[in-house]
Amino acid sequence: MTATTPRRVALIGTGRIGTHHATTIHREVPGLDLVLLADPADGVAQRLADDLGVPAATADPMAAATSSDVDAVVITTPARTHVDLVSAALDAGKHVFCEKPLALTLEDNDRVTKQATEAGLVLQVGFNRRYDPGFAAARKAIEAGQIGDVQLMRSVTRDPGPFKADPTKVPAWTIFYETLIHDFDLLNFFNPGATATSVYARVDALVAPEFRDAGFLDTALVSIRYDNGALATAEANFSALYGYDVRGEAFGNKGMVTAGDARLTSMTAFLADGVAAATGRSDTELMHSSYLGEFLAFADAACDPSSPYPTGLDNRRSLEIALACIRSVEEGRPVELSEVAS
Repeated sequence: MTATTPRRVALIGTGRIGTHHATTIHREVPGLDLVLLADPADGVAQRLADDLGVPAATADPMAAATSSDVDAVVITTPARTHVDLVSAALDAGKHVFCEKPLALTLEDNDRVTKQATEAGLVLQVGFNRRYDPGFAAARKAIEAGQIGDVQLMRSVTRDPGPFKADPTKVPAWTIFYETLIHDFDLLNFFNPGATATSVYARVDALVAPEFRDAGFLDTALVSIRYDNGALATAEANFSALYGYDVRGEAFGNKGMVTAGDARLTSMTAFLADGVAAATGRSDTELMHSSYLGEFLAFADAACDPSSPYPTGLDNRRSLEIALACIRSVEEGRPVELSEVAS
């Protein structure tokens, strides 16, 4: 196989985000050839395969992960299924792209990371914000020293509202494992070479307070300290009525960079009924370019594994923060990452 030959790909999990990723890969990533879709829900993968013209579909995710007909696997299933599918695909010699989080425990994270390293295979984690043009430009400015020493950082995720999910079906600690883990990675990305050392997390059910006693959590604020002295905050909420809102900021002794915007474009209309701007109403609408960027990177890495991409180590660094947040909430105190990062 040459560097110009597309990698044959199986995508597992054809729900909302999986459908978007499958469509993006099929239509916009020439280095990847989507040949197989899988989803355990009856007929779901086949319907998407028919829509896109993908040649094969199955209801058996594990069969897709280990298929001899593919070179790489994209995993977009629920978070708690990731590790087993990742491990099986790596065992079968496949390059793997896995949506965040790669794992929910450090032990599992380290096991599959080691597995990929020893096999010489790509294991890329879906931290797509790194590929957003604004966030990527901010990182370059930070690396170039334009803002000097990083002192303060902030990352925001506000999911589009109104919130319509069934709170009883949202897994415990989703706000840390699956939402804020993006923010933890972005803060790490904006503070290259530094390591988070402690966190203090506050969390509540403010969107759906009637489910608070059942353990549902929809709003969080996290304070993080890094070993280079930088202080950071990350916040999340599950219902922003004005659209999907993702932003980041880094402040240093020489200046500041900001990135991210709920607006789809810089166009603002000044009309008789007021000033207005169009906003993104979903992650796939607002962040499509970043999703495309991460799959272009995966295609490059599958041909040249020395190409940079978010790894299992990056997931570990964000997962450590998430686990410390959970302990912080449970015990009502600041938590050192050394307490969870064993």
